Amino acid sequence: MRLLRAPVGLTLGAVSACVELVLLALAALFMAYAFAFSRGRRAVPDVVAAGALAGARWERRRLAVFFGHHEAAESGPLRALAYMVLRVPLGLLGGAILFLIVYGAAAGTGLVVGWWITGEYMDGIPPKSWIVLYTAVVGTILLFVAVQGLVGVVALERKVARRCLGPSPLAEYERRIAQLAESRAEVVVAVDDERRRIERDLHDGVQQRLVALGMLIGRARRAGDEERSRELLRQAHEESRRALEDLREVAWRVYPAALDGEGLRAALETVAERSALPVAIEYEPAGRAPHAVETAAYFVVCEAVTNAAKHSGATRVAVRVTETTGTTGTTGAGAEPGRMIGVRIEDDGRGGADPGGGGLAGLARRVAALDGTFRVDSPPGGPTVIGAELPCG
Repeated sequence: MRLLRAPVGLTLGAVSACVELVLLALAALFMAYAFAFSRGRRAVPDVVAAGALAGARWERRRLAVFFGHHEAAESGPLRALAYMVLRVPLGLLGGAILFLIVYGAAAGTGLVVGWWITGEYMDGIPPKSWIVLYTAVVGTILLFVAVQGLVGVVALERKVARRCLGPSPLAEYERRIAQLAESRAEVVVAVDDERRRIERDLHDGVQQRLVALGMLIGRARRAGDEERSRELLRQAHEESRRALEDLREVAWRVYPAALDGEGLRAALETVAERSALPVAIEYEPAGRAPHAVETAAYFVVCEAVTNAAKHSGATRVAVRVTETTGTTGTTGAGAEPGRMIGVRIEDDGRGGADPGGGGLAGLARRVAALDGTFRVDSPPGGPTVIGAELPCG
């Protein structure tokens, strides 16, 4: 299907190039008239601006449908006119190459029919073996060159559209600065949320245990009965053990020691061991990722598994960590391919998870701080799938 879309797109591009050539000629007349009678103001006439923008929208739609090139940024009339000026020769070149391919295919078909069906030899040349071999080799080479020409035209079409219709470097830098400022603010919010969660865990867990421990010891000291005192001391000892367990749990949720020593795989295996649900882990990366990436991936998995155990009614959780080559850094002209760590957590619960909830929203902010992407797919009835992609560069 993709092989068929490209020739259709190039054919439509050749037709639109002919139309745009006429539009450019008319635009030149209109702009010359406007310049002559505008007392030096080089304003683009409304009719020219409307035609240029309509042509740019059509070309953007054609590139998206037939070549898979998506450029969301809008362009002004002057940039649209510049794009049409650069694109018209490309469109005509693509049409010419397509015409030569069709002409060559028709000529080759006529030659084969004349040689082996009708017996009417073209130019009186009989189908001798060396002539057939020569013709086949030359035809194959010409077809290869023509196809490569079409590939080049498609690549040039995409490049010209990106340069003329895409965001300018200044707009891209401004967008990136705004994105970084937003990420920084989200990091501050995420840190504050994390501090509040730690305070809540200490207040509701460890602190209550220690208060109960103090009360038991006080009752044991005031008890007049030795047997009663021993029983209270035994309860105090049990309470101290539970307080220590709660403290270890809080410390583990704050930051797992295994993440520093043995890496992300060992930390995720610890999550699976401590989970109330069966957790299957599939880990693909061969080497260690940057520390910040491993930390973010760990907390994504930990929060997702905890939510599944508490709220989803799930019976199992599947965790998959992958390594791919994606895009790091800025999106657009400054984007560069690099190593990506992907995390996918799926449970068979009832679904309905709210991406705007405190836990998931905090994960989204943590991932955004690393220039990553975070997604939640949780339709009613399940399953719930939480994913994150984190750049390592």
